[in-house]
Formats: sequence, structure tokens, C-alpha cells
Amino acid sequence: MTPDALGWLGVPLAILGGVLRGSVPFLLVSLGECLTEKSGKINLGLEGTLLMGAMSAYAASFHSGSPWVGVLAAAMAGVVMGAIHAWLVQRPKVNDISVGIAMMLFGGGVAFYLGKPYIQPIAPQLPAISLGGWSSLPQVQSALQLSPLLVLGLAIAPLMQGFFTSTRWGLIVRAVGESPAAARAMGIPVKRVQALCIILGSLLAGMAGAHLSLYFPGSWNENISSGQGLIAVALVIFAHWKPMQCLYAALLFGGTQGLGPVLQSVGVESYYHVFNALPYLLTLAVMVLTCSPHHASEGAPASLGKPNQD
Repeated sequence: MTPDALGWLGVPLAILGGVLRGSVPFLLVSLGECLTEKSGKINLGLEGTLLMGAMSAYAASFHSGSPWVGVLAAAMAGVVMGAIHAWLVQRPKVNDISVGIAMMLFGGGVAFYLGKPYIQPIAPQLPAISLGGWSSLPQVQSALQLSPLLVLGLAIAPLMQGFFTSTRWGLIVRAVGESPAAARAMGIPVKRVQALCIILGSLLAGMAGAHLSLYFPGSWNENISSGQGLIAVALVIFAHWKPMQCLYAALLFGGTQGLGPVLQSVGVESYYHVFNALPYLLTLAVMVLTCSPHHASEGAPASLGKPNQD
């Protein structure tokens, strides 16, 4: 996208387009991780789930001819990865972080191995939702194209916020995350609640992978995620475990991710690699700013990351 037809207005339009395209994986994965962590479990394996979702979506779309079948396959891949993770972390004395790292490596390895035949073929892509039909300028039309999965994420964020604050089931999830022993004494099936939250969170991460392979960048390769799954996990801390703040953080990180390509498109050739690294630098900044015990634990479930004792 170039600013020739719109002057300097083309630059913010290009950045807007980058935000709308690049924020989707951050949004869906962070919402999934937020749901998981609210139940007291951490899933660092969502990076592997993201890759499995991307590969499964691309393969299913290629073979079926329908990108929506690809989205369904990505969701199912997320469910399978989530079910494996849930079973492992609920073993006695098992550490969430260790299981998450193992699942991240497992998901990435399986996706790379099974996805080799799909690096060259072209799969049908998800259709864009265009909000720029009122303009005849291609820059405006391109910037205002939305992924259907972005619309899904925008709907899920406020619904999840209301779920945690205003529903009985949301209060049950929060109770499990705060004190599994107290929740168990109240008759709440703690392990079932945690397993369901892990599986649903992984489902969202799998669908985020479908966005990568079927919309933007719209291909399959071994480096397609570029660590976005891990960055999205850090976003949950930045957002204080609040779904709506996950939405705002995802838009911010999506914008930083798109800044490098936008500057290249308008002729900035020097130091653009620095701008491409902005999401990772911003992640480091977030972790440094939130490393104090008071700030890091603000909003965190009390039992987060603690191994099961039974």
C-alpha cells in the first residue's frame, strides 16, 4: 500500500490496515490464555497450538476447497492439543511451565513435519469483510478489510468480560482459579472446570492459526507464527487478566507488528529491521514494567501455576 493517492494520509491508513490484520492472532490467543489462567492454569504451549492450527487449516482448506473447513480443522486441532495439555497438567505434582514448553515443542515439531507437503500448494483463503466500499480509493478499501476471525475476536472479548463478572459459570471459573481447595469443598469439579477452560482456550489459539495461514499472511511455512503465541501469553499479564484489556493490548501489538512493512512501503529503507522487532521489544518492556511483585500479581488468580496436590 502506498500513500501516493492520499498523500501522507496513506501512512496512517496503511498502519490501520496492519493493525486490523496483525492483531487477530494476538487477540484470539490472549483471550484463550486469559480463560485458561482464570482457572488457575498456565498454557505456554499455545505457540505450538497456533502452529498446529495454521497447518491444519491450510491442509484442510487445500483438500476440501473450503476455507471454513480449514477454520473448523484448526479449531479441532486446538481442542486436541488442549485435551493433551489438560490431561498432563492435572497429573499430581506436574509443573504447568514444563508441560507448556513440552507442548510448544511438540506442536511445532508435528506441524513442521506434517506441513512439509503444503508449503508450495495454494489453498483457498478466507473472504475479507470490506468496510471500504464507500470509497473509490484502493488504499482505503484495502485498509478497511476485516478478517472474519477479527470480528469473532471483537465479539468474544466483551462477552468473556461479562462472563467472568456477571454469570454463575464465570464466578465458578474464578473461584477455581482463586482457591481450588475451597471450590472443591463447595462441590465444584475443579479438574473438569480447568480442563474445559484449557481446551476452549486452545480452541481459540487454533483458530488464530487459521487466520495466519488462510488470511494474513495467507500461506503456510515453518516460521509463520514468529513467536506470536508466546507474545500473546505475555499480553495477558499486561492486560491484568481482563478480556477487554486483552483486546486493547492486541491492537497495540498488532500495530507495532505492521509498522515495519508500512515504513518500507513508503520508502523507508534504513533501520526498518528495528521496527520489525518492535513486538519483541515491546514484550520485553512489558515484562520489565510488570516485574514488581505488586504489579505482576495485580488481577492474577491466587492459584495460578501451582501444581495439583492430588
